[in-house]
Amino acid sequence: MADTEFGNKLGTSGLAFLPLYKQVEKHVTQLIVEQRWKPGDMLPSEFQLASEFGVSQGTVRKALNTLTDEKVLTRKQGLGTFVAEHTGMPALYRFFPLVADNHSPELPISEVLSLTIEPANKSIAKELDVKAKTKVVVLKRRRTLNGEYCLLEDIYLPYSAFTGIENEPEIPHTLYHFYQTNFNLTVHKTEDKIKAILADEADADLLAIEHGSPLLMFTRSTKSLNDQIIEYRITRCRSDHYHYLVNFD
Repeated sequence: MADTEFGNKLGTSGLAFLPLYKQVEKHVTQLIVEQRWKPGDMLPSEFQLASEFGVSQGTVRKALNTLTDEKVLTRKQGLGTFVAEHTGMPALYRFFPLVADNHSPELPISEVLSLTIEPANKSIAKELDVKAKTKVVVLKRRRTLNGEYCLLEDIYLPYSAFTGIENEPEIPHTLYHFYQTNFNLTVHKTEDKIKAILADEADADLLAIEHGSPLLMFTRSTKSLNDQIIEYRITRCRSDHYHYLVNFD
């Protein structure tokens, strides 16, 4: 097949063992990683992509459907297929599962307590898959729902992927959209672990609750489209007025 606008990586040694639709899927993902298509951009039609990749339109459709199911792409009826953006309610439902009792999901207000660049200890280095003492960003936040402090976050980022973040004039509430637009890092997969704990004195003071109050602790590992770990997050949530909501669809 002749070289194409999109690099014609189908059938190369690293992908040739995969079914064609999987090759298309991985190649489209790589083009997004390389910023050939940016968040919000519309992809060429299935017919155009099939012609470029030298495969059938059905193969392209199967690949795009998979990427749509994985939230990498989004379909807009009558318009086309677009690179997904982590904005608005869909991202909220997907990535922020804490909901106030008897309320609908909503985006909490975020307060940055501190942002520092530090050498990673062994535990954090392991979670981020970097060497100990590698520079990491340590972002501490407190979040509020309905005028009440509801959770604390300790967020660890590999500095090599977020170089210059300390110079950003503002760290927004919606971090995943911020990662996309400012650092070309699209969140693709997250893994949460949940454990019941009791509030220590520092957390109790920041949340304005009693020492020893029950909390839910979430640890989250986040990967980008190229399967790189880009965030490790430790969250402590109040459990008296809040619950964890998961939708499977």
